[in-house]
Amino acid sequence: MNAADKSNLQQLRQIARRAMLERGLLPDFSAAALQQTNSITGPARDAGAAIRDLRGLLWASIDNDDSRDLDQLSVAQPLSAGAVKLLVAIADVDATVQRGSPIDDHARGNTTSVYTVAQIFPMLPEKLSTNLTSLGEGQERLAIIIEMTVDANGGVTASDVYRAVVVNRAKLAYNSVAAWLTGTTATAPARLAAVEGLEQQLRLQDQVAQALRRARHARGALDLATIEARPVFEGELLKDLRPDESNRTKELIEDFMIAANGVTARYLASSGLPSLRRVLRTPQRWDRIVWLATAVGDRLPDAPDAQALSQFLIRRRQADPDRFPDLSLAVIKLLGRGEYALESPGQKMQGHFGLAVGDYTHSTAPNRRFPDVIMQRLLKAALERRPAPYAEDELRTLAAHCTTQEDNATKVERQLRKSAAALLLSSRVGQRFDAIVTGASDKGTWVRISAPTAEGKVVKGFEGIDVGDRVRVALVNTNVERGFIEFERLT
Repeated sequence: MNAADKSNLQQLRQIARRAMLERGLLPDFSAAALQQTNSITGPARDAGAAIRDLRGLLWASIDNDDSRDLDQLSVAQPLSAGAVKLLVAIADVDATVQRGSPIDDHARGNTTSVYTVAQIFPMLPEKLSTNLTSLGEGQERLAIIIEMTVDANGGVTASDVYRAVVVNRAKLAYNSVAAWLTGTTATAPARLAAVEGLEQQLRLQDQVAQALRRARHARGALDLATIEARPVFEGELLKDLRPDESNRTKELIEDFMIAANGVTARYLASSGLPSLRRVLRTPQRWDRIVWLATAVGDRLPDAPDAQALSQFLIRRRQADPDRFPDLSLAVIKLLGRGEYALESPGQKMQGHFGLAVGDYTHSTAPNRRFPDVIMQRLLKAALERRPAPYAEDELRTLAAHCTTQEDNATKVERQLRKSAAALLLSSRVGQRFDAIVTGASDKGTWVRISAPTAEGKVVKGFEGIDVGDRVRVALVNTNVERGFIEFERLT
């Protein structure tokens, strides 16, 4: 039976499970973890004096239409002189998942949820991540609150961290809210319109997000536009891989999370506790980024300069918006990958080059990432004036492990996208495509095509081409099981 005769979804799920195991990731929970999950009958409750009651605020979540593992809510309150108090509520996963428990051991091993085109391999059992530890609509939940005062210029002038109980008033979706915010559709989404005062609330949050974004870009944060491919199934048959582009509300949530993560990092530093920082070091292939600018008639300095790169990207987005995602992809590849690193009390780590921030961590997605659970436990220790629950040597080891497993998860997700693309392209061998070079090293040269969005290896004619070059290629081979797509460069 060939691939076309089988269920696409079933075949891709088999490939996904194999890829997980090959990369050292567990696709299934242990019997002990499942037993622990069965013993948890409801969400965590805590009536301590330190828990504030914020259930009356207009909290709302914004995520993908089909997301159920909701990690954060937000609400904004106007202050004087154009300032706004912004509150971000983070799901209190630690209240349910005790350190060293079987569920925690699984999360510590994989360190992240893995989102493949075939299925999701959650870091936490779905009973928790999509229900009992998720900030679901209408559900009363414990949360860590990151409070920020944001002035009219997008500066965070004051901040605080504390625990509270919250209720999500509306589960909103990126695309529909973005269309309403930008005026593409005049009518607010039904769920948004159904909650009194929420339309004004979202307008205020959008105003704050825009100010935060302008301030970050003024410091040199990079404005990049990437295209992720999302699968389109009809039943169990894969029909297409369509680009899933950024929009106004995705940027809103991104801006809020960057600000909240900065507050978390600074709070732990001021408390004298260690933390896991998210670091993106100065790019080693800056010379190639300079070449990309020169190739389009622009200029960058010889030494890495985030602010100069940011301004270059703004100019290119305005000059050539259709090709800007390709340029963004090339720059992202040349910047390299982020990593986790231990910051000891009194030590100053290198910051995040792409975000142009010196203090940055991951703390806002504890249902999906283990570093965020670690940070949550460190925050609680700081709030209760206890010693750090992890020794520094353990945190250093965890930082390296989380970096490795995140890379492995990314490779699994990429392999499944390639397997899905190989399915779609298997009948198109010999066809020609316009492509952009996305990777070039001793390991090989890769290009990306569109319609469908797919990346493959150049197996012939790759000499002399580098990241960012545009080339014409012909499809010569596909292998669905291994996720191989092979091209020949045409001269």
